[in-house]
Amino acid sequence: MFNSFELNKIFAITSKAPKYVLFLLIVVLTIGLTEALVLSPEDYKQSDAVRIMYVHVPAAWLSLGIFLSLALLSVGSFIFKNKNFGLIAKSLAPSGFVFNIIALVTGSIWGKPTWGTWWAWDARITSMLILALFYGMYLLAWRIYEDKEQVIKVTSLIAILGVVNVPIIKFSVDWWNTLHQPASINILSINTAIHTSMLIPLGIMTAAFALFSLLIFLMKYNTELIKVKNKGLDRL
Repeated sequence: MFNSFELNKIFAITSKAPKYVLFLLIVVLTIGLTEALVLSPEDYKQSDAVRIMYVHVPAAWLSLGIFLSLALLSVGSFIFKNKNFGLIAKSLAPSGFVFNIIALVTGSIWGKPTWGTWWAWDARITSMLILALFYGMYLLAWRIYEDKEQVIKVTSLIAILGVVNVPIIKFSVDWWNTLHQPASINILSINTAIHTSMLIPLGIMTAAFALFSLLIFLMKYNTELIKVKNKGLDRL
């Protein structure tokens, strides 16, 4: 079961899904932007600059989550020798890289009015930059290597090595003195330092970003499936 899949059945589902995901994305993003830009209050210290949070934080969360998925898929690829895991990881990586760059850019924009500087070699900022480099190496490897067996091994190794950086990003604010404040949201606890008037739009924008990531993944994955199908294969 882990060594092959029925291409036509998978493609029949994934080829129809993007239009539904796009519809949901438009609805959720419209609600999220309205909440974030109009209905949510200003911060008593940062004023309207806090609204950058509704883009910066979801982008950072998604970039971390996607890279963690790349690593898990890479481990699965090694264990089960399933080429489809590599194909799924390859299709996920572009949106993760885009979110990583968005997080770095919006973080820089947010840092100027908040910290008085566009950039600082803060532990979290630096580790996020390192994550972007791992994303870059991962995507570049798919372009450099032509042999599929070799590229899956190389990209899997990059993802598995790079995932060590994920907990460093997460806990950097606890392990070192950084410009970033400690985590305001703990998924393992009902307590949060963010008021619901800001937490709700943050959640909606995160859902919108996740839908966007899913849409990009489906488009990329469908393209990869078509390439496989054009080679005259019905299984990986």
